[in-house]
Amino acid sequence: MQSESVLTADLASPSVTPASPLKRSPITWVPTLYFAQGVPFFVVIAIAALLFKDLGIENSVITKWTGALGLAWAVKPLWSPFLEAVPSKKLLVVVFQLVGATTLGLIALALNVPHSVSLVLGILAFTAFASATHDISSDGLYIASLTDKLQAEYAGWQGAFFNAARLFARGGVLVLVGYLEKSMETAHAWSAVFVLLAAVMAALAAYHVWALPDTRAATQVSRKVGDIAKTTVEVVVEFFRKPGIWFAILFIILFRAGEGQIQSVGPLFLKDARAVGGLGLSTDQIGVVYGTWATVAFVGGSIVGGYFTSWLGLRRSMVWLVIAMNLPNLVYWWLSTARPTDMSLIAAGLSIEMFGYGFGFVGIILFIMQVVAKGRFTTAHYALGTGVMQLGFILSGTWSGEIQTWLGYQHFFLWVLACAVPVLVLSFFLPHHEEPVSAAA
Repeated sequence: MQSESVLTADLASPSVTPASPLKRSPITWVPTLYFAQGVPFFVVIAIAALLFKDLGIENSVITKWTGALGLAWAVKPLWSPFLEAVPSKKLLVVVFQLVGATTLGLIALALNVPHSVSLVLGILAFTAFASATHDISSDGLYIASLTDKLQAEYAGWQGAFFNAARLFARGGVLVLVGYLEKSMETAHAWSAVFVLLAAVMAALAAYHVWALPDTRAATQVSRKVGDIAKTTVEVVVEFFRKPGIWFAILFIILFRAGEGQIQSVGPLFLKDARAVGGLGLSTDQIGVVYGTWATVAFVGGSIVGGYFTSWLGLRRSMVWLVIAMNLPNLVYWWLSTARPTDMSLIAAGLSIEMFGYGFGFVGIILFIMQVVAKGRFTTAHYALGTGVMQLGFILSGTWSGEIQTWLGYQHFFLWVLACAVPVLVLSFFLPHHEEPVSAAA
């Protein structure tokens, strides 16, 4: 994701310059680069669950599979140093966009094969790997190609277009699937949409052949596997020797305990029939509600949460950020109890939940940045910290389907609220030392 910087920037610390003077403004490639980063990520993390739901898979199985797919983003810092041996960051970006386009196209073909679920799952694993590797390459290209001033200027474009991909995947794509499902078989509807997704990624790759700066390292980095592996081990060992690191890891994992479960089971609850406790929404209704208004609320919450934390400071604001992250999950409990049919009520409820999610999520990003990543390998340790963060999301989400099946939707959403108590307690014991947070951060 756009906030997860590459590990390699701290490993070799080479000076990096474009192969030729940069003639095109960053506005011609930064938005499309981060849109391309977001599309396969949200396909795997957000809409794959609804694809499997439409194919008749049980919730407990879906959450395990999608959780396993998410591991690619949790462990990506481990192979990021080896990408530094490739001199052209542009080449890496374009290649992995094409790999992503190919895998999405293969999913479209696999959906037309009888009993294709296992095949689709296997191809999605390659999509996840390609997407995680593309994240490393695109973040590295952004950092290497722009000055500090330009990085700050275009940071807003990063976030905006990464979240535009969320809007595209969870909104436009789901609306299109729902529309197509009314006139063709479910598998064929999803197949047509994956053809579209593959075409989008291929078009972005073709555009980036022209638009991206061909940034190369001015200082030669060792391409010996042994040298790279040795430095990687040094980075990891120093990370786990940081004072208070185990407290930090526990805090990061628990911070996402509720969110991981809500984001995994929430869409399945919206899709499930009313006879089994769900809301019985169609795929296009979920796309309109969860992928449009809720996404806008998430972005708004993120902006407000950043300024709130800047004003109050990380340590003093953390309790409120944890509450904001988790208390709006009451919306799901209310939805599972009241079971409203009015789409405006459902949309309003989910928008509240996503606003709180965006507001509170600022806390964990700044905690990793200011507390965990400080030291000799700042960028590398930030990447490792965000890897732990993704691992927390996966661990909680993977077993959420089993817990929901056992408890039922109403009690499951109360359980999710209870999962916020441990991290709320830990938030009172954060380290006192912190640097001032700027509003831009």
